[in-house]
Amino acid sequence: MRNPYLNAYKDSLAVEVEAASPHKLVLMLFDGAVAAIRQAALQMANGNVPEKGRLIGKAAAIIDEGLRPSLNRDAGGELAANLDDLYEYCGLRLLEANLNNDPALLDEVARLLGEIRDAWAQIGKAPATAPARPPAQQGMHYGAA
Repeated sequence: MRNPYLNAYKDSLAVEVEAASPHKLVLMLFDGAVAAIRQAALQMANGNVPEKGRLIGKAAAIIDEGLRPSLNRDAGGELAANLDDLYEYCGLRLLEANLNNDPALLDEVARLLGEIRDAWAQIGKAPATAPARPPAQQGMHYGAA
């Protein structure tokens, strides 16, 4: 029998994904990749090779099947090309980390993705606006009399 708490978590995650904006979905991809890398580092430290490999594979799949395809190469121009190159680099570093049991490489990729994630999160924040003036000062019109 499956764990009812795990099922509830998966159900709530599915609802969150369905309701998320494209911007939020990219944030979730970054968060998922970094979380998988951090968990892989723990499994690496504990000598759990199969779980380490599974988690590194999960992080690589998020990068290759989620983050890279989300790039808009037409609108993004050089920035999108640079991010694509960085994602490819991260995938290669994850492969090296897995083959060589190198936690420093996992840390490097988690740091890189974390920096991009933080920049992406800043893009989604609404710009600061001046305080709203009372309606009488805004010249509101309620229709012709």
